[in-house]
Amino acid sequence: MFYIGTLYKMLVASLSSMNVRKKNIAGQRIKEIRIRLGLSQDQLSGQLAKHRITIDRAGISKIETGIRGVYDFELKVFSKILKVSADWLLEG
Repeated sequence: MFYIGTLYKMLVASLSSMNVRKKNIAGQRIKEIRIRLGLSQDQLSGQLAKHRITIDRAGISKIETGIRGVYDFELKVFSKILKVSADWLLEG
């Protein structure tokens, strides 16, 4: 378990040094509005599944931390569920 945690920290540090997190604005905004709406990552995953988007809790966590990006078709559904525009998720 320690080894996996160490690898994860190294991956996050590596991505941070490549400015990947700064490019994934949508992930930060998805987390922000999800928390504001009082939704857990599991609840958001369930809402996505109703729209035929399969992203589990771990996938949402990766999106929110900048490890995984958001596809355009996913962005549209995120904006619908979170009741914000896709532009807001991308630009603010």
